[in-house]
Amino acid sequence: MNAGTMDETLEQLKEGVRRFRTQIYPERAEQFAQAGSEPQRPHTLFIACADSRVDPNLITSTTTGEVFVTRNIGNMVPAYGEMLGGVSAVVEFAVTGLKVRHIVICGHSDCGAMKALLAPDNSGKLPAVTNWLTNAHAALTVAETVNERDVAQGSDKPLILELTEQNVLLQMRHLKTHPSVAGAMALGELTVSGWIYNIGTGEVRVAEDGERTFTLIDPAPEDGV
Repeated sequence: MNAGTMDETLEQLKEGVRRFRTQIYPERAEQFAQAGSEPQRPHTLFIACADSRVDPNLITSTTTGEVFVTRNIGNMVPAYGEMLGGVSAVVEFAVTGLKVRHIVICGHSDCGAMKALLAPDNSGKLPAVTNWLTNAHAALTVAETVNERDVAQGSDKPLILELTEQNVLLQMRHLKTHPSVAGAMALGELTVSGWIYNIGTGEVRVAEDGERTFTLIDPAPEDGV
């Protein structure tokens, strides 16, 4: 990428800011002013993949101040103590500091992290990514085992979809090893769920805590139906 191309990208971003300031902000000026003068009070921590096609606020129809978001490759949550860092700090602050009432871990279709798990040689030149993906190795083992059984029984469910689901379920288990989460859940102050977002169709399937099956959120019936 040459300097000219980078300048074009920056100009595109700056033009987006101009549209925000002239078109979007004026319509919601009072809401932004209130958000800027009060402490944030999000009701949900949304742990999503860093994939640029996944937009937590768009998916959930939420607005400024409602959702505390953290994103990383593969929507992963290292078990407490294994990789203390950004994700652990976000979880701790969201639960203990912000008192969120729910945590979502959201996987998605066509996930590059899941593809890398299935073809590890392709990420050989990305040592940091390779190390990060160890947080999902158990999910890969489970997915391969389940997929082998299901294929023998006539299922045509793709392995990558099984892996995407198993990874979300695994990260939910990792999440519960965090002391702040365990404590809040014990007091009935916090719930968790796992989501699978289909980028192409807009569908979202949810596994509530304790469930291993992801159930489609059906569109709301039209008025009068």
